[in-house]
Amino acid sequence: MTTALNNARALTIRAAGEADLAPFFAYLDDHLRDNGAEGTPLFQPMAPGQPRLPAGLRIAFIKGLDIPIGLPGWRRLWLAIDAGGEIAGHIDLRARPEPAATHRAMLGMGVHRVWRRRGLGRRLLETAAGWARADTDIAWIDLEVLSANLPAVDLYAHAGFTTVARVADMLRIEGVSHDLSYMTIHLRER
Repeated sequence: MTTALNNARALTIRAAGEADLAPFFAYLDDHLRDNGAEGTPLFQPMAPGQPRLPAGLRIAFIKGLDIPIGLPGWRRLWLAIDAGGEIAGHIDLRARPEPAATHRAMLGMGVHRVWRRRGLGRRLLETAAGWARADTDIAWIDLEVLSANLPAVDLYAHAGFTTVARVADMLRIEGVSHDLSYMTIHLRER
């Protein structure tokens, strides 16, 4: 493998726009092939082998990028792009569904199989948290993660996220029980 492939610093992380959505959705569909496959833990609460991102989630990305922060449904997305222009990973922040929680955001992220365990996840988390601290009034970032996804749980913990709850048997995917962990990081005081 090349040095660039081994070094996540060789990637460019940038905010995504409307023109990025079609390649982003193709990346996500490919990314979902790894969900629970060949020793990879489940990282999405859906059955392994589900071929596509659900339509409702696609629509949430499409609409959410244009909604101002603080309003219901807003979403912001960053992409890690390799030297060949391919998406190596992503992170998004989005509005919480509760109207009184505009000071909090929900996080979602993923790293392409080729780029895992190379520091990209940490860089993506730093990008999103840095944006939230500098450009918004967001005081907390929350996330949900399947508890058995230890690489993700460890990444979040090393980035400063704290587990605030673990709900046993929260999900049943193909008849198998899965616990769900809720994690959060405090960015600033009021």
